[in-house]
Amino acid sequence: MLQQLGLFLDEPLGQGKVRDLLTSVLSIRIKEGGLRLLELNRAQREYSKRCSKHNIVLKARQVGITTYIAARFFVQTITRPGTLTVQVAHSPGSAEAIFNIVRRFWENLPEGPRKGALIHSRANVRQLVFPLLDSEYRVEAADANAGRGMTIHNLHCSEVSRWPREAAETLASLRAAVVPEGEVVLESTPNGAAGAFYDEWKNAEESGFTKHFFPWWYEESYRVPGREMAPTAEESHLIERHGLDEGQIEWRREKWKALRDLAAQEYAEDASSCFLASGECVFDLEAIGRAVAHAGQQVQSQDNGRLAIWFPPQEGRLYIIGVDTAGGGSRGDYACAEVIERALGLQCAELHGHFPPLELARRVAELGRNYARALLVVERNNQGYGVLAHLRDMEYPNIFEKDNQLGWLTSAASRPAMIENMAAILAVEPELFHSLRLLEECRTFVRRAEGTAAAADGTHDDCVMAMAVALAVRREDAGHGVKRRRLEMASLVVG
Repeated sequence: MLQQLGLFLDEPLGQGKVRDLLTSVLSIRIKEGGLRLLELNRAQREYSKRCSKHNIVLKARQVGITTYIAARFFVQTITRPGTLTVQVAHSPGSAEAIFNIVRRFWENLPEGPRKGALIHSRANVRQLVFPLLDSEYRVEAADANAGRGMTIHNLHCSEVSRWPREAAETLASLRAAVVPEGEVVLESTPNGAAGAFYDEWKNAEESGFTKHFFPWWYEESYRVPGREMAPTAEESHLIERHGLDEGQIEWRREKWKALRDLAAQEYAEDASSCFLASGECVFDLEAIGRAVAHAGQQVQSQDNGRLAIWFPPQEGRLYIIGVDTAGGGSRGDYACAEVIERALGLQCAELHGHFPPLELARRVAELGRNYARALLVVERNNQGYGVLAHLRDMEYPNIFEKDNQLGWLTSAASRPAMIENMAAILAVEPELFHSLRLLEECRTFVRRAEGTAAAADGTHDDCVMAMAVALAVRREDAGHGVKRRRLEMASLVVG
């Protein structure tokens, strides 16, 4: 009977006889105490529908994936003779906790199988050996010798981001032990924009792994009785995009208040900002949080969301537009233009999208004219020369110039000062920043081992660089920009 059930394991586990087996005979311990039969939650159901032979799972804490993988692999182990399943945890304590889940599955099976085909020979070293099936289930802690000398059919690597040193080598050794038709699951909560798990997540498509992301709201218990509230801009974004209710938002407020900077890491909300590099983020994480909490609602959104406006142009105000250029194309880097009010440094608008040089020049010229012929500060590196040439042909009247050259040069000398200037302003006046996209980029803008500062691998910094350029010119202007301001005022009068 067990071997016949094993034939159905290649169908999605959310269907048919395999799901019946999981939910009718496997028992789990619940948080309130006691046992109940396994019932698949949202994350478990979605994983079962999309999983392949090679999977990588990025998740918030305690959404049930470890339990589900243990259940799936336990069923495979007891229904396919000759199967070796290995689960590898980041610590001995976690390995013991996972093994207790598996042992509980076995202890609460019907008495017939337990005393018949599923009788085991030992279970005292985190192993269940089924001699009549020639199958084995092992749970180990990650170390350099994990998996050596084995022929593994099912491999689950748990909390890979928290594995000890030499994690990449341990992972490579384990994967080398898996048979070609075997199943592999790499799973973890995030732990910084670096390390073995981060590299695996970043390169998943190239490696042929199916990516799964499960944010905290996939766990139904993450809610408290909701109160009438006025949601912040960030909370409104979550409510509108993910359908969260007041109870979930209230739970989030309490958790973020308790965990502060670590909340976005422990209870992931998206697959980029959750990779916080603790102590390595260039920008102050508390300041980012304050900025997010006070971010204002857009008053206008144009061009399918590529242009966001928080503060329309006001008569008598002067503006600066920092422009980070890109090569364009639907798969290239993004181009970005950040509009700030000159006197306060207040972020007023943001243009963001895939634009080739001519299109970007046309758009920023139009944006500049709308904002009182704003000073256009175009980074002249790379594609910037082309954008500047087009702006000159368009006869835009107010283009930043330094050392008799149009545009701003970001160099090894100027870049650190630009970033530190922006970081200082964000720390002191977080209420000046309103773009959630920009603030998410700030979260993943990190210091690298060689000392440089840049976007973490797999993330973007287009908004950060555009804003840094605008603020750098504003700072220069405060020191010696009286002549330029007079010229701008004259151009406004003539216009």
